[in-house]
Amino acid sequence: MPEAEERTIGVAVAIPDPYGPELQSRRAALGDPLATSIPAHITLVPPTRVPVPALDDIDRHLRGVALGERPFHIHLRGTGTFRPVSPVVFVALAEGIGDCERLEYEIRRGPLAVERPFPYHPHVTVAHHLPDDLLDQAFKELAGYEAEFPVDGFWLYEHGLDGVWRPRWHFPFGAHAYRS
Repeated sequence: MPEAEERTIGVAVAIPDPYGPELQSRRAALGDPLATSIPAHITLVPPTRVPVPALDDIDRHLRGVALGERPFHIHLRGTGTFRPVSPVVFVALAEGIGDCERLEYEIRRGPLAVERPFPYHPHVTVAHHLPDDLLDQAFKELAGYEAEFPVDGFWLYEHGLDGVWRPRWHFPFGAHAYRS
């Protein structure tokens, strides 16, 4: 399919200020070339190519999921890694795991029913595809990291032709969010 007929999208919980920019800066300080292209987030649907005509169905689906959700709390604390399976260091969730799992399950139905290469594990990536010494450094430097914030919705992100992920549509939780 030609480029103009498809988009690469992802769905995620955004990490709010000041935590998101802080984690993105820490990722950049490690030399991660993706740091400036990927806002800090908790993935719900990873990068997925979709035909442009499917975006309306995806929008309706995501609105439906958001309508049935309620705000929840995220507590980030400490680090983890997917090594040796994948060269990733992340900030772990101490609270909100079950809420993210439920949300991911509901979103990955209908037009976003895509196969998962790995079991779902909510996290915030802080280093990816870096040399082992830098992954070790990220793991150690952020081991004491802690942040808490409410989650009241999720975002659909689009991957631009310039390689930057941008938030495109916000889906706030609850029936009140979409009343006219």
